[in-house]
Amino acid sequence: MNKEKVKCLIIGSGPAGYTAAIYASRSNLNPILLEGMQPGGQLTITTEIENYPGYPDGITGTEMMQDLRRQSERVGADIRTDIVNKVSLKEYPFIAETDSGKVYEAESIIISTGASAKWLGLESETKYRGMGVSACATCDGFFYKNQEVAVVGGGDTACEEATFLSNICSKVYLIVRRDELRASQIMRDRVMKNPKIEVLWNHKPIEVLGDKQGVNGVMLENTKTGDLKQITVTGFFLAIGHHPNSDMFKGVIDTDANGYIITKNGTTHTNIPGVFAAGDVQDSNYRQAITAAGSGCKAAMDAERFLISRD
Repeated sequence: MNKEKVKCLIIGSGPAGYTAAIYASRSNLNPILLEGMQPGGQLTITTEIENYPGYPDGITGTEMMQDLRRQSERVGADIRTDIVNKVSLKEYPFIAETDSGKVYEAESIIISTGASAKWLGLESETKYRGMGVSACATCDGFFYKNQEVAVVGGGDTACEEATFLSNICSKVYLIVRRDELRASQIMRDRVMKNPKIEVLWNHKPIEVLGDKQGVNGVMLENTKTGDLKQITVTGFFLAIGHHPNSDMFKGVIDTDANGYIITKNGTTHTNIPGVFAAGDVQDSNYRQAITAAGSGCKAAMDAERFLISRD
């Protein structure tokens, strides 16, 4: 088996992976970054970003990821469009195999595979993604100032996003499949006491409505009676959870009950020395581009210190 040796292998792109590549390159770790199935990560399917420092006029997610990619290449990162399908972490150096048939022998690995938003699976949802359909109220809520929007979900995330949007939007519909919220008591209380949030109990979206300008409504079905109801909104936010892209590492890398990789307090160290995790794959709380980039920086520095300690 022909193995390519590498000091630092970065699995996954996005703000965490690209930032890790920048820092690892500047530390002479000669990193190889394998971009994965979605080069640039989730930000490539978002609209304009206005909350990332350094872009006073805003920037699209795709443009930002192109900028980070170019910057990491400029300082020496070797970026390859390939997908890791198997990793062996029980022996050192680590082994990673890809769809293209390449095999890498890595002295350190940074996992930055991100997390994927859960979607309803509606064709119309896909059609209007980025045109009113979003899975991140914190990212996109600003664009719906003084407009009416809808949030789907019944857990803490849905309640948090509905409450957040109520500070921006004129009205927020919270669409809940059941007749109760799964959220914690404090979040339930905030929602129920908020005059700008209307909870639509026992309803599920069956179609996102819109035109060339984007979303203009949602068709709902009553989960008990089957009756249909149409609401007029310009924004449709999914808050039914995220799935960390960590399945490949389960059983070897410690994860929490939801699959997020567990890192040691204040670091990016996993339970395997020499393997680090950065970005949304280990962050169920913030899930922002800026926090992902920060953890990518930490992962590269942690990897550098690990490699120095082995010399």
